[in-house]
Amino acid sequence: MVAPNYELKYRVALVIQYLGTHFHGWQRQLQLRTVQAEIEKAIERVLGYPVTLHGAGRTDTGVHAAAQVAHFDATSPIPAERWAPILNSYLPDDILIRGSASVNSNWHARFDAKWRRYRYTLYTEPRPNLFVKPFSWHYYYAALDENLIRSALQPLLGKHHLAAFHRAGSRRVHSWVEIQAVECDRQGAFINIEIQADGFLYGMVRLLVGLLVDVGRGSLSLDKFTELWQQQQREYVKYAAPPQGLCLLRVGYPDFPFSQEVWYETLPQLVLPAINNVAQEKRQVINQDILSSSINI
Repeated sequence: MVAPNYELKYRVALVIQYLGTHFHGWQRQLQLRTVQAEIEKAIERVLGYPVTLHGAGRTDTGVHAAAQVAHFDATSPIPAERWAPILNSYLPDDILIRGSASVNSNWHARFDAKWRRYRYTLYTEPRPNLFVKPFSWHYYYAALDENLIRSALQPLLGKHHLAAFHRAGSRRVHSWVEIQAVECDRQGAFINIEIQADGFLYGMVRLLVGLLVDVGRGSLSLDKFTELWQQQQREYVKYAAPPQGLCLLRVGYPDFPFSQEVWYETLPQLVLPAINNVAQEKRQVINQDILSSSINI
């Protein structure tokens, strides 16, 4: 009789959230704090041997993730779904594993992904706010028209050569990107820009947002904006939006072992109450207190 093997080799998929503020990006780098390295260290503490964690995308220094996806291979008796709570007990406070699940041995977090979606948040109120500062670009220098930004985004839909938004230093040999969806909406003092594509160039979203801000404030026409990227005029794209306003929102797969509650919409949109509404609510409370006092008398 053959003894049962309690240690099985299997592949584990993770849905990961992290605050990018104190990380030098996703990818492991020598002597620098990165998300990949922190999670790999936690896995090694559990397994007793090193593993390689493969991510769906490489976020830059300071960029956040609401639902990054990664996988690793393990030989262990630990059930795949138990990896999330186990790793969370070892990880620092700025990383959280939302869920873990078993996937096929040929499933790959990067190569099986059909799209990635990013959100960039701008905060336009003149007064600074400490509680939104880590997650937005405080842009108050000029009024921004979200309708102009929305109009500028529309021609980007489809497959295009976007060398104008490709930072130097990338290993990628081409700049072709298929943009599948774009959105721009305003929630009070916040403007949210969302872009979904099959993949993203190095530094693409931050360079794109930096130029969209020029469109929104009226210093760059819609026609000129489109001309710049269609003619690959990289020399005119000089400023990248700061990293803290950018978040990897989610990653899409044709066959994903997680429920939507785990990965689909885990980043809340920033909203502040209107001052007039706050004042009105306070008056209502005061009036109610006065009325209650009168009744008690």
